[in-house]
Amino acid sequence: MKLALQPITFAEVQVFLRQWHAHHLPPQGWKFGLAVNDGSNVVGVITIGRPVARHLDNGWTLEVTRCCTDGTPHVASKLYAAAWRATRALGYQRLVTYTLSTERGTSLRAAGYRLVGHTQGGSWSCPSRPRVDTHPLAQKHLWEAT
Repeated sequence: MKLALQPITFAEVQVFLRQWHAHHLPPQGWKFGLAVNDGSNVVGVITIGRPVARHLDNGWTLEVTRCCTDGTPHVASKLYAAAWRATRALGYQRLVTYTLSTERGTSLRAAGYRLVGHTQGGSWSCPSRPRVDTHPLAQKHLWEAT
């Protein structure tokens, strides 16, 4: 089986993520996305957008907001590597992403990303802006490609 990159629409990404993503809904928006197919079906998608954390949103940084596969081997690392190449081609200098502390990051390491920090996790809800948490609240690892 030969894996190939392909373009994908935001609507197609949303359908794939709703079917396959383990712990997140599709993102609200994006700058761009990519997909990998196995010759007949899409087997993975990645979405890239502005950083969620305000202090990272400096105009030169983008964030992988979702990376999701159907379990086909090597798809995630292919998507992460392609996302960094596309990000650089658009003139950005940094691409970041987060993994749960329970995830090993093997695909990120294979694609050339490096672990640069950790977050405390937790809820974004506060009295002045209450929110309903629909995502994991555990500590996360911060990765970057530069």
